[in-house]
Amino acid sequence: MNTQRLVDGTVLGGVVLLGLASYLTWTSADPGGGREVVELSGYDVSHAPATVALASAVALVVLRLAGTAMRRVLCVLLAVLGAAAVLVAVRTRPTAAELATLRPQLSEVVTDHVRVSAGPAPWVALAGGILVLAAGLVGVATAHRWRRPTAKYERDQAATPEDQWKAIDAGEDPTI
Repeated sequence: MNTQRLVDGTVLGGVVLLGLASYLTWTSADPGGGREVVELSGYDVSHAPATVALASAVALVVLRLAGTAMRRVLCVLLAVLGAAAVLVAVRTRPTAAELATLRPQLSEVVTDHVRVSAGPAPWVALAGGILVLAAGLVGVATAHRWRRPTAKYERDQAATPEDQWKAIDAGEDPTI
């Protein structure tokens, strides 16, 4: 399999998982006393998974258009984004006091005790971060072997304006 396609597929998989982690339940908080359980998505707890997914998707599009040196820079950026997503997935565990700032109904003034439990989203974000990190590292190592961007729509800069007019008079398209 072509390593460029492998990197593309891996980044896309990571983007999907990070985007999914933004909408899955990251944390559930039970205020007790018969009150409704509050579920917070990854986007409520941290905007990082959605931001990393969006930045990785943009980097993937630009990666298809860039030359070798820029590809390496973008792959390093992808590796950094993946590492950041892994770090967020591992370290982001909001406490009851932090949740009270997000949702007033979880404040200790209103409740006696808030029981916090983790949802599945951090694991999904961790998997997405690992995929983006791995794609970045593979891209850095193999960017020099990828196909070059095509020059199909670039004009010949050596042609003078007179040559271009002569080509038009001859019925040819000087931009090809």
